[in-house]
Amino acid sequence: MSNQIFQTLKKLPIPLLDSQCVLHKHELLICGSFKQRACYSYHTLKKGYKLICEYPSDVILDGHCVVKLVDNNNSKDNSQITLLSFGGSSFTKRHTFVMKYVSVWSNISNKSKNHNKWLPFTDNHNHPIVIGEDKDDYIGVRAVIGGSNNHLLFITYRLRDINVFDLNTFQFIKHVILPTRNYIGYHCFVSNSKNGQEQEIIETNEEKKKKISEMLLFCQGTRLLIEYNEDDNTFQCYQLSACKDIASLCRYAYVCINNTILFFGGLNVYDNVVSKSVHKYSIRENKWMTFQNTLPSPLSNCVAILNEDDNYIHIIGGQGDKNRKVLTHMKTKVRVWDPLQLAKDEIKLIIQYWIRKSKIKLGWIDDFDQIIMKYRK
Repeated sequence: MSNQIFQTLKKLPIPLLDSQCVLHKHELLICGSFKQRACYSYHTLKKGYKLICEYPSDVILDGHCVVKLVDNNNSKDNSQITLLSFGGSSFTKRHTFVMKYVSVWSNISNKSKNHNKWLPFTDNHNHPIVIGEDKDDYIGVRAVIGGSNNHLLFITYRLRDINVFDLNTFQFIKHVILPTRNYIGYHCFVSNSKNGQEQEIIETNEEKKKKISEMLLFCQGTRLLIEYNEDDNTFQCYQLSACKDIASLCRYAYVCINNTILFFGGLNVYDNVVSKSVHKYSIRENKWMTFQNTLPSPLSNCVAILNEDDNYIHIIGGQGDKNRKVLTHMKTKVRVWDPLQLAKDEIKLIIQYWIRKSKIKLGWIDDFDQIIMKYRK
């Protein structure tokens, strides 16, 4: 059954462990991996890989993090995105780079010589900025973008720490120790918001808007809902429901879509056994589910990412049992794991049908997506 659920795609050019992956239109940007400096683009329509660049030769990647920065200037040029990469510890050279990425599959003539390469992250005065202090261990680090203007970088790392870095002022503005007994690293850390990057706005009785960023963190027995109040610069943490089947696991692939988090595989930290299980956590219901269907084979240190239409999950690279590196790239339909999920193209088809039946002229607004997501239940 697992072989029918998961479709095997073209093999990876090189083994990839603990890779970082970012979506750009129909491209999956694979940005380095454990001790592998090469970065590739996989085109989901052309079904092939192209080399983008390599990290500088003096950088040793070990559990680094890559996020896509948000353009607050509302630029209409969506052919370019900006990636931020950081990582390292006292044992490995700390790095912080940015990349202005333009598709390696396009023939855009205005690519500059600084496109598609990792360059030092600098402030407004062109001074290099390094994210992280000497004492911070960023091996296995995870981060999400949030804040009222998508200007905050929330960083979770071992041992049990969370930092807030202001991307506008280039300063750390908050640090707390998370309420858990477990070390965190190579964990699941996601934003709990409509599009994964916007914060929730909560109206109080005094009609004052509180700017709340909401995140979820899972690692072995740690399961936290984390709220950050931007006005007060404070954190609140809440314990979530437990799942004994996933409590011993870390280093799994995970993906968050519409109030659901899916977990694929992972490493059992107590007996060093690699899992092939698949779990689902419902954010809205605070409930877990362990599927009977599993990965085709045990897998850890892999990465999962949605394609542009939100109808397929790609699972890339990783490590099987007996520390066996794999060249596997596979995909699976979202609807297999959550029948209630609708892809973007399915939502638009429903809206178009409603418009035709109602015989009124309407423009497209994002709220239609939310109406459909509620209606499908």
